[in-house]
Amino acid sequence: MSKKQLTFLSLFISVGIPFVLTNTALAQSAGDVGQVENFIRNVIQVIAGLAGLIATGFFVVGGFGYITSSGNPETLEKSKRTLIFSGLGLAITIGAFVLSNIVTGIATNAFGR
Repeated sequence: MSKKQLTFLSLFISVGIPFVLTNTALAQSAGDVGQVENFIRNVIQVIAGLAGLIATGFFVVGGFGYITSSGNPETLEKSKRTLIFSGLGLAITIGAFVLSNIVTGIATNAFGR
C-alpha cells in the first residue's frame, strides 16, 4: 500500500467508525401519561396551579382595594370579602389537592403498582 492510500484509509476509518458505532438518539418521551392515574394526577396538578394563580390575583385585587378604599366603608367591606373568599378558595383548593394525593397514594398501594 502506498502512503497516500494508507492515509486515506486511516482517515476514512477514523471518521467513519463513529457513525457506524453510535446509537441512534431517540426523541424524549412526552411523559408517563399512558396510565390513567398519571393523567388524572397531571390534570389535578394543573387545575390546582391555575386555582392558586387565580387566588393570588384575587388577593392582589382585594389588597389593592383595601389599601385604596380611603375610609369608604362600602369599598373596605367589599375588599375584605374579596380577601376572605380568595383565602377560602385557596384553602379549599389546597385541601382538595392534598386529599386527591392521599387517595391516589392509597389506591396505588392497594392495587400494587
